[in-house]
Amino acid sequence: MSLYEWLLFLHVVAAFLLVAGLAAYGVLVLGNGGDAARRALAPPALALWNAGGLGVLVVGIWLALEVDAYEPWDGWILAAIVLWFVASAAGGRLSRGVRERAADRAALLLAVMGVATLALLIDMIVKPGA
Repeated sequence: MSLYEWLLFLHVVAAFLLVAGLAAYGVLVLGNGGDAARRALAPPALALWNAGGLGVLVVGIWLALEVDAYEPWDGWILAAIVLWFVASAAGGRLSRGVRERAADRAALLLAVMGVATLALLIDMIVKPGA
């Protein structure tokens, strides 16, 4: 496999990890599992969200540098980076709240994470302006 194919594969795997982390946070916030569920699910949710988020960003920028047709300052790539920051900011606040059992506005933070992640995925698939 070429470097491009490996990078694309890793980028997609990272996106799956990101969405899996989002789903795990959804179960935590919207489910009624109590303390036992929080203790069991919070660490994997955080790990999936963080690994996916970091992987999507790092490998995505590497891909933009690797592929001649793309530049890191292309509009759709900059939009993806902004959406990544929005989702990451909400995710960081939500993860702190879940760990400290003080998830004020947890459903709102989860919604921001979800909408930003969905918009990010759509941006990556459609590549508007590319």
